[in-house]
Amino acid sequence: MTALFRRTLVTALLAFLSASAAADGSVVVLQIEGGIGVATAEYLSSGIKHAEDQNANLVIIEMDTPGGLVSATRDIIQDILASDVPVATYISPAGARGDSAGTYIMFASHIAAMAPTTHLGAATPVSLNGDDVTPDQETEPTAEPESDGDAAADSENSETDDADEASDGETEREPPPRAGSAMDRKVLNDAVAYIRSLAERHGRNADWAEAAVVDAATLTAEEALEMNVIDIVAENQNDLLAQIDGREVKMETGMAAVDTENVTVDRFEPNWRIKILSAISQPEIILLLGMVGLYGLMYEGWNPGAIVPGVVGVICLLLAAYASQLLPVNYAGLALIVVGVGLMVAEAFAPSFGALGLGGIAAFVFGAIMMFDSGIPGFGISIAFVIGLALVAAAAIIWLIGFALKLRKRGAVSGRGSIIGGIGTAMDDFTGEGKVWLEGEAWAAVSTVPVQKDQQVIVTAMDGLTLTVKPASARDTGGAQLQT
Repeated sequence: MTALFRRTLVTALLAFLSASAAADGSVVVLQIEGGIGVATAEYLSSGIKHAEDQNANLVIIEMDTPGGLVSATRDIIQDILASDVPVATYISPAGARGDSAGTYIMFASHIAAMAPTTHLGAATPVSLNGDDVTPDQETEPTAEPESDGDAAADSENSETDDADEASDGETEREPPPRAGSAMDRKVLNDAVAYIRSLAERHGRNADWAEAAVVDAATLTAEEALEMNVIDIVAENQNDLLAQIDGREVKMETGMAAVDTENVTVDRFEPNWRIKILSAISQPEIILLLGMVGLYGLMYEGWNPGAIVPGVVGVICLLLAAYASQLLPVNYAGLALIVVGVGLMVAEAFAPSFGALGLGGIAAFVFGAIMMFDSGIPGFGISIAFVIGLALVAAAAIIWLIGFALKLRKRGAVSGRGSIIGGIGTAMDDFTGEGKVWLEGEAWAAVSTVPVQKDQQVIVTAMDGLTLTVKPASARDTGGAQLQT
């Protein structure tokens, strides 16, 4: 009994020690892929919060992005800087990039890492009209030609100036002259100051960070490591964790050591709300939602009481309006889209041998391109998609309105309007009062002329539930034989 008890105790102790050794912490892995927008910011914010709640050892942001929105990028950076858990941004897999907004996030992270054959940079801000905000080199002031006397004096004083600079130690960095509008200079200077402050926070190369903004400079992984832009070049995630282990990073509360030995990897997935937000905030989806919404409301207007098209149309238009607030939208382009749809509708009502229809297609195409022509990486729209959607939309609108007009010309199909002028069949021989079969029912009828059984009759008037009929001619029936 004693031996059995000892074996049980030893087994339990070993299991406890094994579990303790395995549970050395966790690493939460987040992923940025494609353009950085509002959905991306919410996803990273919730992922960092999840890591803090789990008391994780580290957050790894695997990144492959062409850039994104400034507001969303600043939100992400604020979450990284305020995080209680160290954040490592890792540009991967091979062939990935961390351009524009991704470079800012890289500099803000406590640990910056890249996989081989990746690159980062090109962080020049983009204005709302899609133009790069860069200094105009052609308009930079040039020095006036010096006279021989001035040149000689300068040469004599050059050694003295060099000695003075050497005695002063580090010279003050002078910003390069920047031309352009006041707003362009303001945006550019703000971006330079922002990225330099992020680089200096973690002791990285602030001069190159400025070059990434001013000159759109880029670096490969090996060049970035050599120039102190990043901390690590790692082949894969396991290699990254091995190199990070024990590294000290600067947190909001002071220096902290990163422990990645025997950690479990927790890949954090976005919830359903963020997935939907990410899906509808794509330019192509916004256009589709808008078109479905317009079709739904138009169909509901032509067929009052259908309900379903109207409900679907309102929901799609509201979703499109909400999603358009998440992206930089040019409202002149939106106006052109509305004009294009209006011209397509006019083509169906007033055929102009294609002039209105072609004009509507052109307005729709140019409007869609202008609407999302912000120049922000990751949020452009495919011209082929726009043209294809315009052709489909034009064909669908013209067919739908033409079909509705045919239904209107056909006249009433039920009620009093459909009975008067309707063709029925006499159920017996009668002169005066009798019975006729019409619309699947037997009706009381009167006729001033003789009517024979199974003869087709046309309704000329209706008094209550009694029909006034007369024998139908071939012209009235169009030669058709009605079944009884």
